[in-house]
Amino acid sequence: MLAGASDVSIQVGRSCPGLGERLRDATATAHRELDAQMSAFDLTVFSGYRRFLQASAGALLPLEAALVDAGVARMFPDWPERTRSAAIGADLDQLGREAQATVSVSPLTPGGIIGTMYVLEGSRLGARFLLKTIADAADPRIGEATAYLSHGVGKRLWQSFLAKLASDVGCDEDEVIEAARSAFAAFERAADRA
Repeated sequence: MLAGASDVSIQVGRSCPGLGERLRDATATAHRELDAQMSAFDLTVFSGYRRFLQASAGALLPLEAALVDAGVARMFPDWPERTRSAAIGADLDQLGREAQATVSVSPLTPGGIIGTMYVLEGSRLGARFLLKTIADAADPRIGEATAYLSHGVGKRLWQSFLAKLASDVGCDEDEVIEAARSAFAAFERAADRA
C-alpha cells in the first residue's frame, strides 16, 4: 500500500501554501511546448513509439539519478514505488533498444527535488491518455511494451504528491519553479536528440 501523505515529511524551511497552482501557472508554457514536441512522435507505429520511449528515457534517467543523488528517498520514502527507470528500460529492451541518458542535469537542492518530482509525477496523467492512443496501434509489440506508461496505474501517486505540496513542504518557491522548468527543458532536449 502507498504511504499516505502524512507518512512523509519534508523539513527544509518554510511552508509554501498554494505551491501546486503556482507551479502549474509558472510552467504552463513549458508544458505546452513539451506536449507539442512529443506529439510529433506517432505512438501507433513501432518506430514512433520507440523514439518516444528513447526521448523519454533520455531525460527520465538523468533526472531520476539526480533525485537519488539529492536524497529523494528522505523526502519521499515511497520513492521505490515512484521510480520508473527500470520500467522504461524494460520497455526499450523489449523493443530492441537500450535506455540511455541523453541529456545532463544539474545537481538538485531540496527545492529542486520538489520541482523535478512535480514534472515526473505529473507526467503520469499524460501517460493515461497515451495508453489510450497506443491501444489503437496495429503492431502488437507496442502494446507489449507499456511498463513505463502504465507504471503506478491504480495507485494514488499523483494525489499523494499533491497532498505533500499542500502540506508543510517547506521550500524556496523560486527554486522549486526553476527546477520544474529545468525538468521540462531536459525532456525537450532529449526529444530533440531522439
